[in-house]
Amino acid sequence: MAMPQTDLSLVETAGAAPQMAVRVRGVSKTYGSVEALRNLSLDFPRGQLTSLLGPSGCGKTTLLKIIAGLLEPTAGEVEVNGHPVTGPGPDRAFVFQDFALLPWATVLRNVAFGLELRGVARSEREAIAEKYIAKVGLSGFEKSYPHELSGGMRQRVGLARALAVDAEVLLMDEPFSAVDEQTRRKFQEDLLELVAQERKTFIFVTHSIEEAVYVSDQIAILLPRPSRVSEIIRPEGLRTKDVANIRRDSEYLDIVDRIWASLRSYVE
Repeated sequence: MAMPQTDLSLVETAGAAPQMAVRVRGVSKTYGSVEALRNLSLDFPRGQLTSLLGPSGCGKTTLLKIIAGLLEPTAGEVEVNGHPVTGPGPDRAFVFQDFALLPWATVLRNVAFGLELRGVARSEREAIAEKYIAKVGLSGFEKSYPHELSGGMRQRVGLARALAVDAEVLLMDEPFSAVDEQTRRKFQEDLLELVAQERKTFIFVTHSIEEAVYVSDQIAILLPRPSRVSEIIRPEGLRTKDVANIRRDSEYLDIVDRIWASLRSYVE
């Protein structure tokens, strides 16, 4: 069944439009002769989760790293809270696909590590770390080491570390791709709860259409290289529904089908 345009509004609902935490303006990126991004512009509403979705190699991670300040664009600019991005900063935190934990450090120290680098006193940083360890469901594992944890638990440590530094923008590069399907579904539910509780801006890279529709306030569909924004979808009706029922909801199923229809021609 076709989805009515009103259910996939590309504009805000009635009332004041949300403030934008991140603005990408005319960003291009080339690697030698390879043009990864071309004149890409996109806004990320404050306090919401935006997914970057598109075929493999379309520049999702490149865009994420440019926003993080880990890569410099060839052209264009990125602003966070109205300030131009010139490199990494405390207003942004990155959750890596491969966990990127310190193998010699306990869970507690891994989570507190960003605060340690900022010179936060040990008692204060450990108290903050314990708070977020509990929030991601790892209470009791503070003294464990990464090799003693499952993949899902290590990813929770990475998420807790990003939350602990209290960055306004969390950048997540396929954070659930290395875990099993059951763990991934639980992570998705937990992520929705964190977005609601933390009121931070999440930018989330995924290859999964179903995952993007399930967790997102906004989905930006990127075209194959050189990447541009093809479409922006806001599944607003799903955000008011119980997380346990979203995957059976007709709106969810229709949006998944619509996105697949727009992307299938790009899949080899």
